[in-house]
Amino acid sequence: MIDRETVDKILDAAEIVDVISDFVTLRRRGANYIACCPFHNEKTPSFSVSPSKGIFKCFGCGKAGSAVTFVMEHEQMTYPEALRYLARKYGIEVHEQEETAEDAADRLKRESMTAVSEFAAKFYTDALFNTAEGHSVGLSYFRQKREFSDETIRKFGLGWSPSGHSFAGEPAAVSLPAAALKAGYKKEYLLATGLCYEHSGELTDKFRERVIFPIHSLSGRVIAFGGRTLKEDKSVAKYLNSPESEIYHKSRSLYGIYFAKSAISKAQKCYLVEGYTDVISMHQAGIENVTASSGTSLTTDQIRLIKRFSNNVTVLYDGDSAGIKASLRGINMLLEEGMIVKVVLLPDGHDPDSFARTHKRQEILDFLEAHETDFIEFKYSLLSSGIEKDPIRKAELIRDIIDTIAVIPDQIARSVYIEQCASRLAMKEDVLFSEVARVRRRKIESGEYERRRREEAEARRAAVRERTDPDVPGDVDGADVQAVSAPGRVLVSPVPVLEPAEKELLYYLLRFGETAMTFEEHQMYGAEAPVMTITVAEYISAQLRNDDLEMRNPLYKEIYDMYFSLRDAVRSSGGDAVDPEEIQAGIMRRFVNCGDPAVVSAVLDITEDKYVLNVKEYIRAQIPERNVIYRNVPKAVLVYKLKYVELTCSRLTETLGRMQRDGNQDSLKETMHSLKLLLQIKNALVKDLNRIS
Repeated sequence: MIDRETVDKILDAAEIVDVISDFVTLRRRGANYIACCPFHNEKTPSFSVSPSKGIFKCFGCGKAGSAVTFVMEHEQMTYPEALRYLARKYGIEVHEQEETAEDAADRLKRESMTAVSEFAAKFYTDALFNTAEGHSVGLSYFRQKREFSDETIRKFGLGWSPSGHSFAGEPAAVSLPAAALKAGYKKEYLLATGLCYEHSGELTDKFRERVIFPIHSLSGRVIAFGGRTLKEDKSVAKYLNSPESEIYHKSRSLYGIYFAKSAISKAQKCYLVEGYTDVISMHQAGIENVTASSGTSLTTDQIRLIKRFSNNVTVLYDGDSAGIKASLRGINMLLEEGMIVKVVLLPDGHDPDSFARTHKRQEILDFLEAHETDFIEFKYSLLSSGIEKDPIRKAELIRDIIDTIAVIPDQIARSVYIEQCASRLAMKEDVLFSEVARVRRRKIESGEYERRRREEAEARRAAVRERTDPDVPGDVDGADVQAVSAPGRVLVSPVPVLEPAEKELLYYLLRFGETAMTFEEHQMYGAEAPVMTITVAEYISAQLRNDDLEMRNPLYKEIYDMYFSLRDAVRSSGGDAVDPEEIQAGIMRRFVNCGDPAVVSAVLDITEDKYVLNVKEYIRAQIPERNVIYRNVPKAVLVYKLKYVELTCSRLTETLGRMQRDGNQDSLKETMHSLKLLLQIKNALVKDLNRIS
């Protein structure tokens, strides 16, 4: 971790005009500098740099920040990486904070494993170009079979692992283990990375006689390898991959993400393919916003990695792939993470690799744009063959599509897809709405939303740790929650109309979060409300997550997120037998002592009893508030949802007015449709509120 003094030196030395001039041609205009924005396409300069304030601002796309922010955005670096980049630029020595002996040992092991992997990558590339075997076998495969240029081969660091035997009269090329040991790398790290295995006391290269595909981390380090055999022997596995290790986690890695991240961010779209050569051929064709899951099932961590750069994903399927149906689970996972998903089915006989090699860049882009299909349409086309004559199969298809729609977190998007599905399948919308609600209610009752909240909290903590030191994985416990939450205040903008409802939700969370509520059939509020026993905290969390809602007041959002982090910390420190009231008291104790004056003040203001001398308040005070939690909490949630919907309706109405003035008929129709659906949701919420009141 870079110490505070070094950070201050770097920030003091970094002249924003000097830093940005390394990437963009700036022209002086008065006291400031201007240029065409590097973050979006434009012809008229709207990117302004202020030397006196030390900031940049694009008045087109809204990007803004400091010299460090610019480097992070432009080069897709983490905060520590950007600081180290600037330190090198200005010749500043980077001092790290003290670490424990255990931390130092772990760091040295990871650094050693990374160093061995980097050495192996260079060794394999050198063997590809500079050995008779590599040149004749490996390079011929890449150049002739795959049609990769030498520039592409070097860009992706492709290589060859020597067989260890003589070739075409030439002496046997030195093996990786021999070269690495001679260069001073230790045997334990060759084994730990999975590059080698031990047989009869001798080290053997795991990837020997294979072409090599290095796998890079987000920051560009080589962390693993994939090796493909060129033999026709069916008993030999076609691909071998590095095993899981301290530096390589398959479920959190995407092939090509290092080379694609800037393009994904700029295009605001990611093309998702399956294999190494798919990615490389697309890049060579000039389409760089492409990454692959490397033949493994898509994971939540991989999706969240893409989401850091764009919410838009287009999945490319092989035209003759027999595994499309099995891979549809990945679409559900993408939707569940809030991604906007499109699907493209390539022509028969083509995969992304062959299609990219046989078409020009613009032809590929035109085809992808013309054949992008919504996931519902794609799923229906794929699974609907012959269903009209088979009621059982039709029912199965409807359930399958309902399960997919149900994972979408955004309520408006769900409504649009339900309407579309009802029209397509000749079903009543009410029936589909009811079934989707049932599926989502089941998810709440099973605790799935609570589990996902915990997973996302862990992911946020890991992201914060990465901003501090991208190479040190770890957790942040309750005592460190301020460090986790503090950066969040700048992420959202407060909305005054929502603040009273947000404050009321926080009141019930802070005062009664661990209190259990038991619902009966006549107490169901909202189409997706559960019928069960659930704590106030779990109910509020599930209901907000159910409709992809988050608090818009930055301080309130911070307190909301902190509550669940502190809750997990208090529960883990006390075991499963901790009394709910003790948990609540422990959470409040940590809030009051968190060291953030703004948080402490707001928490006390929200939870402190306000004594108002009027008859209504006097009567209300006669009934213990805990006794009516089952009614008050659902009411507070419904009020918050209603305010959110009313706000969105208001903004859509304003948008409609602008569209009518501009004569934009296509967008006007779509916006009117969205407004109609929102008004239906609003009416349903009002109806539920009337039942409670």
